Amino acid sequence: MSEKPSASVALASDMDYRLLLPFLLHATLTQTLILIIRITTSYRAIELGLPVLWLGIIATGFAVVPALLALQVGRWIDRGNDAKAAWVGASFMLIACIGFWLWSHSPIQLMAFTVLLGFGHMFAMAGHQMLAVRAGRVRSRESALGHYMVAASLGQGLGPFVVGWLGGSAAVPPTDRLFTIGLATAGVSLVVALLIRPDRAKPHQHKSGGTVPIRDLLKLRGFVSVMLSSVVTITALDLLVIYLPVLGAERHIDANNIGLLLTVRSVASLVSRTFYARLILGMGRMPLTLVSMLGSAAGFLVLAIPLALPAMYVVLILLGFAMGIASTLTLSGVMFLAPPEACGTALTLRMTGNRIGQIVFPALAGVVAAATGVAGILFALGLGLAASGMAVAMRQPMPPAT
Repeated sequence: MSEKPSASVALASDMDYRLLLPFLLHATLTQTLILIIRITTSYRAIELGLPVLWLGIIATGFAVVPALLALQVGRWIDRGNDAKAAWVGASFMLIACIGFWLWSHSPIQLMAFTVLLGFGHMFAMAGHQMLAVRAGRVRSRESALGHYMVAASLGQGLGPFVVGWLGGSAAVPPTDRLFTIGLATAGVSLVVALLIRPDRAKPHQHKSGGTVPIRDLLKLRGFVSVMLSSVVTITALDLLVIYLPVLGAERHIDANNIGLLLTVRSVASLVSRTFYARLILGMGRMPLTLVSMLGSAAGFLVLAIPLALPAMYVVLILLGFAMGIASTLTLSGVMFLAPPEACGTALTLRMTGNRIGQIVFPALAGVVAAATGVAGILFALGLGLAASGMAVAMRQPMPPAT
């Protein structure tokens, strides 16, 4: 990979703040909404007395449609539709939240609205990633990416905090009230999304006059390795959100502490993402990738062991810091490997891989959980992260930053 302007950087900023500010606010609201709804969905499943296998099936629904359609969305975004993607995503998430608010009293209903939520989230996330590229332009792209990941971390912390705050000492929080808050958040999110202005510039054209073939992207040095590490990292984060409430129920940890555990994980990710560009410069991209993924693996493996609650907080802080770096590296790797005219396609190809992982792994996790409990899932995720980190290191898809 050729290193593009990174933290060492730019003599002058060319950041587009009129685009950046509403985009960052929408990213924070989107992540807040998604975390509230997905955690609440797990608790609603517990309320309904569903077997743990159903949690995996419902979680799989979040990724089904994106896995099938993300590449087409990426091609559409490459034609200059990044802002429109945010509008569409916010609209579908609002419709899904109306469904959760009114009709979420059976596993089929939970599954259906989770599918719709995932469909909206796909548009929003694909749009956000390209908006980060557009807001940073050339010299400030790394900085814009950092701002974006911090905004996402804020939302990932706010969502669990709201759940924990409303839940208090109860084992299961008031799900009706949480779905109401999710609906209100979705309404505000749509209003903010409509403030994001479309790109008036003509989109990049491939030099052959057509679109860049997927096979050409996959042939880029390091692309497949980064994709695989992204799948494992994102899936691990997703399963942590889904199954930590169940782990809390198994270990008699109240909803307030579960929400706070997820919040401190997100805050730790926020802190690490604030400094990730400096860490790349200090350590090199490949060593940092290996250290962050092995650190994430260690966090999951330790979490699988019965721990005192204070120790769990420490583990979640360390895990959050490591995974904040790891997930940012997989995103920045794809952004800078891809040619400008296919950046949206490359990012949604990454999203497709992530969603396939979110289809396969939750289903497998449900089977594992039924046999071993949540600890078995955490142990398997730890092994998967360690193996992925070692594979990336051995293949060395990206040279160290200079």
